[in-house]
Amino acid sequence: MVEIKTEAELAMMREAGRVVAEALHAVKDAAAAGVSLLELDEVAAEVIRAAGAKPSFLGYQPRSAPTPYPHVLCTSVNDVVVHGIPTAYRLRDGDLVSIDCGAVLDGWNGDAALSFVVGTADPADLALIEATERALRAGIAAAQPGGKLGDISHAVGVAGRAQGHGMLADHGGHGIGRAMHEDPHLPNEGRAGRGMRLKPGLVLAIEPMLTRGGDAYRYAEDGWSILTVDGSRAAHVEHTVAITEDGPRVLTVR
Repeated sequence: MVEIKTEAELAMMREAGRVVAEALHAVKDAAAAGVSLLELDEVAAEVIRAAGAKPSFLGYQPRSAPTPYPHVLCTSVNDVVVHGIPTAYRLRDGDLVSIDCGAVLDGWNGDAALSFVVGTADPADLALIEATERALRAGIAAAQPGGKLGDISHAVGVAGRAQGHGMLADHGGHGIGRAMHEDPHLPNEGRAGRGMRLKPGLVLAIEPMLTRGGDAYRYAEDGWSILTVDGSRAAHVEHTVAITEDGPRVLTVR
């Protein structure tokens, strides 16, 4: 069921989004060669605890997952596109890292992700991240009241494909509110003018995922991590965005 939020509820979601933004900022600041993914997970956990919030991901288990998610963050490195589980792996110079974080505050969820390179960056990785961020900006710009859900999907897909990057089929964003994943599903490619109408109060997590190679992906043995089949590097960015009478409102900024 699609839920439409009131202005008061959007204000509460904004506070949850602020916690997520602060956690992502702290994690990016802490990320350096030699730092483990588990250490980054604890950085985010502490920010969320200090804000009086709870991690959205910890213990989450959709029907498709073999086990509850065991950590606070998703830490996806290099050819891991999304849902990478934090481990003792220590970051290396040149790693491309995507961090996804969710937090629930007073019953309302925020969800966002960012990608960055540790230390010395391959220009192709920076171009991939910029293309993914450009796709996110295009999706946000298309999130206009009175438009259609397909307008967002189309904008993300066109921008994402513009430089020849791969995109994961069957993946995309989602509604968000009292639950981390709500209706509707938001594909990262689609046709403009199709789908449900975008009404003020609808809140969506818009999250492009691009690769330097093809579209094919596979699951790791942990049942969560999604990797590129061709071993190419990937980037993932995300914001929680509310449809309002005045246009899109990003809720997951500091």
